[in-house]
Amino acid sequence: MCGLLLLSTQAAALELQGPLTQGALIRGKVEPGSEVMMDDQPVKVSPQGHFVIGFGRDAKLEHRLSVKRGPHTQEHPIVLSSREYSVQRVEGVEQKYVSPPDEVLTRIRNDNQQIAAARATDSDRLDFLQSFIWPAEGPVSGVYGSQRVFNGVPKRPHFGLDVAGPVGTPVVAPADGIVTLYQPDMYYSGGTLIIDHGHGVSSTFIHLSKSFVREGEEVRQGEKIAEMGNTGRVTGPHLDWRINWFSERIDPQLLVPQRSSD
Repeated sequence: MCGLLLLSTQAAALELQGPLTQGALIRGKVEPGSEVMMDDQPVKVSPQGHFVIGFGRDAKLEHRLSVKRGPHTQEHPIVLSSREYSVQRVEGVEQKYVSPPDEVLTRIRNDNQQIAAARATDSDRLDFLQSFIWPAEGPVSGVYGSQRVFNGVPKRPHFGLDVAGPVGTPVVAPADGIVTLYQPDMYYSGGTLIIDHGHGVSSTFIHLSKSFVREGEEVRQGEKIAEMGNTGRVTGPHLDWRINWFSERIDPQLLVPQRSSD
C-alpha cells in the first residue's frame, strides 16, 4: 500500500494508507470500538478497527472524516489532489455497441442490475487489506478515467485498467475474495466476473472468454480465475479490470506495484 497518514489525538488515533487523490482507495485503521463517519455517512469498521473508503474519478476535493470513541469525537479534514484525464479515441467499434438498438435495451438494463447488486455486497471480509497484484500479464492498453470516444461519438469515461493479450491469457485473482457474479455473455462487457474483497470493495473482470470459478466460490490471490477474451464491446482481446467501493469507481493502477513497462 502506498502513502501513509498517521493522525493521533487524545480523543482518537487514525491511520490512513493510500494516495489522497481522486480515484483512490484508502485503507484505514482506528482503535477498536471506534465509529467512523465520512461526510456525515457511517463507514463500516471491523472489530479490529479496519475500514476502507473510496473516491471516484471526479470526487470533490474536500471531505470530512470523523472518528468517535466513547464520548470523544475527532474531526479530520481530508483534502484530495485533482487529476487530469486523457481522451482515448477508439475506432472500429461495431455500431450496435455505439448506439444499441431498442430491442437490446431491456437486456442492458438487466445486465446493469446484476452488476449493481454484486457491487452492493457489504461483507465482513478484510481481503481489501492485502497488497493487490496485477491480474494479468501484458501491455496496458487503456487507463482509468480517460474520456472514451467510440467511432467519433463521445461516451462515458473509462473506469477500468485494460491489459492487452491474446485470447486465453490467464487472469488471476488480484486479492483474496469470494465470487459474487459470473455471466458469460453480457451485452457490453461480454464474459463478466465479480469478486468481493469485503466492506464494499470488489473487482470486476470483463471481456473474458472463460471462467474457472463459480458464484459463491472463495478464491485466493494469484489463483487462476479466468482467461482473457474478445467478448462484448471490444476491438481486440484484452482484460478490463475494475475496482469499486460500492458505486464509487476506483483506479486499479493505484493499488498495484508499478511495472517497468508502465
